[in-house]
Amino acid sequence: MAVAMLVIPSMDILGKLVSKEITGIQVAQWRFGFQALLILPVLLWIRGASGLLPNRIGLNIVRALLMACAVTSFFTALRWMPVPDAIAVFFVEPLILTILSAFFLKEHIGWRRKCAVVVGFVGALIVIQPSYAVFGAVSLLPVLTACLFATYLILTKKLASSEDPLTMQFFSGVAGFVFLALVAGAGSAAGISILAVIWPSPVQWLMLAGVGIIATVCHLMIVHAFRRAPASVLAPFQYLEIVSATTLSYLVFNDVPNAWKWLGISIIIGSGLYVWWRERQVG
Repeated sequence: MAVAMLVIPSMDILGKLVSKEITGIQVAQWRFGFQALLILPVLLWIRGASGLLPNRIGLNIVRALLMACAVTSFFTALRWMPVPDAIAVFFVEPLILTILSAFFLKEHIGWRRKCAVVVGFVGALIVIQPSYAVFGAVSLLPVLTACLFATYLILTKKLASSEDPLTMQFFSGVAGFVFLALVAGAGSAAGISILAVIWPSPVQWLMLAGVGIIATVCHLMIVHAFRRAPASVLAPFQYLEIVSATTLSYLVFNDVPNAWKWLGISIIIGSGLYVWWRERQVG
């Protein structure tokens, strides 16, 4: 889990580099395309042709579309925002997941966790405010990503008991790729610049492949981690992302969060850790 969290930001760095010339939707599209290509031979070897389709196709399509939109939103944000800023804002996802769990999974959320969620969003506003002044509405895209990803996790939790993880990942790769390809094609034909289809150069193909490989390998590592340890033990490890994200962003782009952003990041992480700790206390 720790290795996966430390490596994942390298995918974001590659995504930011390649999205300077290629739209975020194309980066997300090929992220899913390479995911499907990588998982296909493994799935056929382990499950055979019967493992290609999930049991509940409709809900899995919805799950894939949620993830496709989340990834597109995040890569679009990275085109302009520093990686640590985008990841820090995305860290409100566990707080959003806490809220959605109360609505959709009927989980009881006490006043302490509700207060922690509010405090966490205050931290997010501290990070967003200076970014909003520079980048405008783009700085809100990581919040949209967090909302979409939290909903995706809720649906994943509902499907986990009846679906094979490899089948789910393969199907989401195929469905995500097809959906984003159709949207990009339609947008390009309509002359929408943010959806314009650009044929990648050889170097860009390598970077897109890197995005897909890192995403696939790291997510499989996370799946295996969750098979071997309780979620309550693994949850805090996600905050290791900010360590490598900040380091890599400095080395590649010379981006360093200022004091206010560090304050906001600390508040978000502190709120998330408190929600995690409180959930363990109340069972």
